[in-house]
Amino acid sequence: MPDIAIACADGKFSAYVAKPRTVPAPGLLVIQEIFGVNRVMRELCDGFAAQGYLAVCPDLFWRQEPGIQITDKTEAEWQKAFALFQGFNVAKGVNDLVVSLAHLRGLPDCAGTAGSIGYCLGGKLAYLMVTRSSSDCSVGYYGVGIESLLGEAAAITKPLLLHIAEKDRFVPPEAQAAIKAALGRNSLVTLHSYAGVDHAFARVGGEHWNAAAAKLANDRTAAFLKKHLQ
Repeated sequence: MPDIAIACADGKFSAYVAKPRTVPAPGLLVIQEIFGVNRVMRELCDGFAAQGYLAVCPDLFWRQEPGIQITDKTEAEWQKAFALFQGFNVAKGVNDLVVSLAHLRGLPDCAGTAGSIGYCLGGKLAYLMVTRSSSDCSVGYYGVGIESLLGEAAAITKPLLLHIAEKDRFVPPEAQAAIKAALGRNSLVTLHSYAGVDHAFARVGGEHWNAAAAKLANDRTAAFLKKHLQ
């Protein structure tokens, strides 16, 4: 499907949509990495659509530069991605996701239930979607910065699944320990750690992609989404 436009209080932004064969279907808000709504994110959406979800991935960098689609293959692209990350307003980004979730639920092809899933920056935002929104469930892959937002943990009322890379260069051991201490006893939260893997271990074709860890995490995600969205 072509991109759609979503209106918010201070403008509008685009979102990629992947439609499953059978509709209406549960919705899944797919939250981008720091490289924008690029081919990786679009292929993830296509994969979730193949699993039976109506997947929508909104452009969260639109206030800085709409339509970002860069890769992790060059130093220049990494520098641009980090600059966009540094310039990103988390509160406004979460508001955009809340608006996107409502838009997704209102699409004719959506059955009404809708969850969130995010990677890297999106992993942190997926955590915030379970503390600040009505998302029916959330999944975060190697979220960066969750340890600084653990004061919101008391607001978790829906299931949350977090995948943690034990060798994550952006989430040091002390941050991982804080996350596990704050969330580990919450019955709504499931934490999985993956030994020996670095950040973005599930990004196919990425520098730290690990086939075995990615398959395990993705299988766990599939079971989690099936349980809570279908």
